Amino acid sequence: MCSTFLEVVFMTHFKVLYGFHAITARLRCSPLSIKEILYNPTRRDRRMRDFLQTVQSYSIRLIDVNDERLYSLAGTKKHQGVVARATDFLRVQNLTDLLNTLLRPALLLVLDRVTDPNNLGACLRVADAAGAQAVIAPRDHSASLNSIAAKVASGASETMPYITVTNLARSLRELKDAGVWVIGTAADAQNSLYATELSGSIALIMGSEGEGMRRLTRETCDDLIYIPMMGRVSSLNVSVASGICLFEAVRQRINTKN
Repeated sequence: MCSTFLEVVFMTHFKVLYGFHAITARLRCSPLSIKEILYNPTRRDRRMRDFLQTVQSYSIRLIDVNDERLYSLAGTKKHQGVVARATDFLRVQNLTDLLNTLLRPALLLVLDRVTDPNNLGACLRVADAAGAQAVIAPRDHSASLNSIAAKVASGASETMPYITVTNLARSLRELKDAGVWVIGTAADAQNSLYATELSGSIALIMGSEGEGMRRLTRETCDDLIYIPMMGRVSSLNVSVASGICLFEAVRQRINTKN
């Protein structure tokens, strides 16, 4: 079951995280950024007990409060009985930092004209699952990383860098200059996903379900591929298409190692 996940600004220096997935994801990637965790002691089920045990292993301050206090902090009754106060933590914020910190062949997901926060959240989640290093999107005409996207991401927005760029075509050229092969997806492409080499450093570009990539984005690509469709539908949801392409790259990389 996907837990509720929301991050809102708390006073000046703190943010509030609520829900088991959100707080656990932050614990795993940046435990020192969590200052304290408030919880409702009347919830005594196994999930809460396991969660509290995990928190105690990090020596983070636990405060028992009533449900009203949790509601006032989270702004919703769907907090699941746990709220954390946390600071921002350092992670890759821009394309330059990303390229400077890559320790293995790049696996990047680029979203062009994906404006639905539900789709963004699902793409962040699948990118995290595939071990991608970042999701990249243009700053304009793209979904923002809001509470809806964060909820759908189910913790992945805490671990997966979401880098927005001013000029996507220029950023793609930067990737190419750094040795990243830029591959766009298009229904009219000549090359099949399954006949394309994906084990090197690559950036996979997904356009919107209806309109696809913008013209300039398409022209910047090193290669265009399509996903073979065996049924009657003509297109896939962008997060589904992202998952198919990313995990084909994962499969190829595993086979290369073997």
